[in-house]
Amino acid sequence: MSDDSDNNNDNGKPATPARPLLPSIETPTLTKADLAELLFDKLGLNKRESKDMVEAYFDIVHSTLVRGDDVKLSGFGNFNIRRKAPRPGRNPRTGEEIPIKARNVVTFHASHKLKGQVQGDTAAEEDFE
Repeated sequence: MSDDSDNNNDNGKPATPARPLLPSIETPTLTKADLAELLFDKLGLNKRESKDMVEAYFDIVHSTLVRGDDVKLSGFGNFNIRRKAPRPGRNPRTGEEIPIKARNVVTFHASHKLKGQVQGDTAAEEDFE
């Protein structure tokens, strides 16, 4: 038997790999509608209450960040506002130097608990409490 036959199945065609060579580039997205559905399923709220609760939560987070304050979510992480100083930039197409204005940016820092769960160091909690 040649080395090539080891990579073939019974009909002489190359065997399909057990798993894809590249992981899927599709990333699942958790939407506000998904969150409202979870509240409906887990807590028994009606659909309208669930949607309103999710909207209110994001409104609070949004307005807090716009005001310039940090948002701390225990066991999850912190959203912080950081001031970036003005700096010189460059147009990648032309190479022309362009000034970049000072601006505020939102940064996120995961908590140690979240980092541990993502790394598999600690078990994730199954149910909401």
